[in-house]
Amino acid sequence: MSMPALFKGRLSIPVIGSPLFIISVPDLVIAQCKAGVVGSFPALNARPPELLDEWLARITEELAAYDRAHPDRPSAPFAVNQIVHKSNNRLDHDMQLCAKYKVPMIISSLGAREELNQAVHGWGGIVFHDVINQKFAHKAIEKGADGLILVAAGAGGHAGTISPLAFVAETRKWFDGPIALSGAIGNGKAIRAARILGADFAYIGSAFIATKEANAVEKYKEMIAGSSADDIVYSNLFTGVHGNYLKPSILAAGMDPENLPTSDPSKMNFGTDASGERAKPKAWKEIWGSGQGIGSIDKVVPAAELIARFKKEYDEAIDPPL
Repeated sequence: MSMPALFKGRLSIPVIGSPLFIISVPDLVIAQCKAGVVGSFPALNARPPELLDEWLARITEELAAYDRAHPDRPSAPFAVNQIVHKSNNRLDHDMQLCAKYKVPMIISSLGAREELNQAVHGWGGIVFHDVINQKFAHKAIEKGADGLILVAAGAGGHAGTISPLAFVAETRKWFDGPIALSGAIGNGKAIRAARILGADFAYIGSAFIATKEANAVEKYKEMIAGSSADDIVYSNLFTGVHGNYLKPSILAAGMDPENLPTSDPSKMNFGTDASGERAKPKAWKEIWGSGQGIGSIDKVVPAAELIARFKKEYDEAIDPPL
């Protein structure tokens, strides 16, 4: 396993908080970084596009001030997620702002772009690319990504179908660089398990929805805290790409989660409309994503409290006696 220099001495636990659509905002990112895990957000969450400049200024300034006040335990680095799919008409604008602030880490999704990786390396940053299979993993590394995010079965959002056990093992056969593993990770023992499997980081999203700083409605946070793996439905209806969603939110929208139609992948859209708003069908506004690890989340707490619990569980996780 290979831990990039960017992270050394700056993490309390080996965790990257995944970028959550709408939910990941500066309050959450800053709280995550101060507590010692990588905080991230999708660039498209900043709407209108000009808001991204303000967000990056605030995050870099607040974390720099924190580091000056806590030289013995500096904050973790932060990351910006860029959707590389052709429908994202903001990509060039958003990358220029990332260059302006020398964002330390870019998480690229839905397409591997060599020129994007080169641009990030040009300002001294690194790129992790999220993938759901070996084909996309090889392509990402061939095009210059520094690390891989393995989005395995059970992950929230646009999850894959491969078991995390198989996914990490097969990737480690050919790749010795940094790996983050995503898929049903909702407690410190699961973070330890990811490391034992051969990953450098656990990549956690759904658990952070149920935090005070998350930009989610209370009903969504409470649904995360009150649901379990049995409440997750895998469907491509809502974006054109398969993902995991909360069954109670689908029922509340008047649909049968056991009999959802399929969607045309060519219709997926991750761009913005004329006002700068990220395109999303209004009918799906309250269809909420989640991974299978939420059975470990039973209440809404500040992000620092959740991370402290993860650390305690991670430190205590040892092999039980046979």
